[in-house]
Amino acid sequence: MEQKNDKKIIRSWAFFDWANSAYNLVITSTIFPTYYAVITADKDDNTIDYVTFLGRKFINSALYNYALAFAFLVIALLSPVLSSIADSRGNKKVFMQLFTYLGALSCCGLYFFEIETLQLSIFLFVLAAIGFWGSLVFYNSYLPEIATLDQQDRVSAKGYTYGYIGSIILQLICFVFVFFPHVFGLSGEGQASRLSFLLVGVWWIAFAQIPFKYLPKGVAAQPKVNTNVLTEGFKELNKVWQQVKNMPYLKRFLMAFFFYSMGVQTVMLVATIFGEKILHLPTSKLIATILLLQIVAIPGAMLMSWLSRKHFGNVRVLIGVVLIWVLACIAAYFVYTELQFYFLAATVGLIMGGIQSLSRSTYSKFLPQESPDHTSFFSFYDVTEKVALVIGMFSFGYIEEFTGSMRNSLIVLAAFFVLGLIFLFSLKRVEPKSVQAGAE
Repeated sequence: MEQKNDKKIIRSWAFFDWANSAYNLVITSTIFPTYYAVITADKDDNTIDYVTFLGRKFINSALYNYALAFAFLVIALLSPVLSSIADSRGNKKVFMQLFTYLGALSCCGLYFFEIETLQLSIFLFVLAAIGFWGSLVFYNSYLPEIATLDQQDRVSAKGYTYGYIGSIILQLICFVFVFFPHVFGLSGEGQASRLSFLLVGVWWIAFAQIPFKYLPKGVAAQPKVNTNVLTEGFKELNKVWQQVKNMPYLKRFLMAFFFYSMGVQTVMLVATIFGEKILHLPTSKLIATILLLQIVAIPGAMLMSWLSRKHFGNVRVLIGVVLIWVLACIAAYFVYTELQFYFLAATVGLIMGGIQSLSRSTYSKFLPQESPDHTSFFSFYDVTEKVALVIGMFSFGYIEEFTGSMRNSLIVLAAFFVLGLIFLFSLKRVEPKSVQAGAE
């Protein structure tokens, strides 16, 4: 077994975040959504943009939402199986490589995304998402193997930092191509955008070779008698659910988290398409805005942490943040100008990082601290978030198709946040640090 806290191993592990975070920024948040909205539009602002996929006619942005919803559904179904494999087998690096190559090569394939190749490109888009999220299951499971308990927060933060720096560097490189395509002999923004997708795949594969070379292949857990690796993960989730049902505070928090996660993640994934399709903002301004949103999220997360630690506690801060999300969704319904969009984006940026980090730490504090089974509890938490994402993305797309307006979908998201707020209010007098979960 490898010695824990080895600097070379930790640095190589962090480089996986450097490698794959480019996907999250370029494909999920900035250039790809903008390119998709532009290429599938009919160039008439007074009509609804439709595309045909698998013989059915969809509003273009609804198809985008459905594709992501399907990808997250696959991840939600695979996660328990993947977690079980990560826990019980000593070959997690093989699976990590498999999902990495699936995601990265799918990104490379998106270089050929034209309106004529829409069907193939949507499949590649889904496979890229599955590759990214699937590889993270194994990447995260390395943490307790390479770092002692007292070093895990620091090592985890190192990975986040590497990921942030790496994704920003590649994003800036892509900016140069998108903003000055003719300098590099490209035909225009369209080809420059497709080149960005290719660069994401190449970057992802190239830098992933560092962790693939130095990370241990994995440590197999003690085998259980009559264990089926394909069903063990689901059995673990069911075991956690049986415990959660007898822990009213944790159950209420999970219900709150489930509903407001439908809104949080969906807003983050559709913001770029909303700006391009509804407000007709140019690509350069949209990309810059989303990049700024990512940067603002960092001090936002620090502010939420400080407020919860020093003044109000986790639950009260979450109530305040979710209330701001409700107001942000309602405000977005009435956004018509560029300046209004920027102001709203800055607000969302401040609360985006905070609600994610505070939710995870609040959940951790509500857990029975004496339990040795925290991995299973967090697997349950991750699946809860992915299922919420499936419902959020599908609802956003369906409401737009049903009503013909993306603005109406925002009201539905506001309703999800309100439901989350109701469950949070039921916890208002209970701060997780004072709860002995097992005695609830």
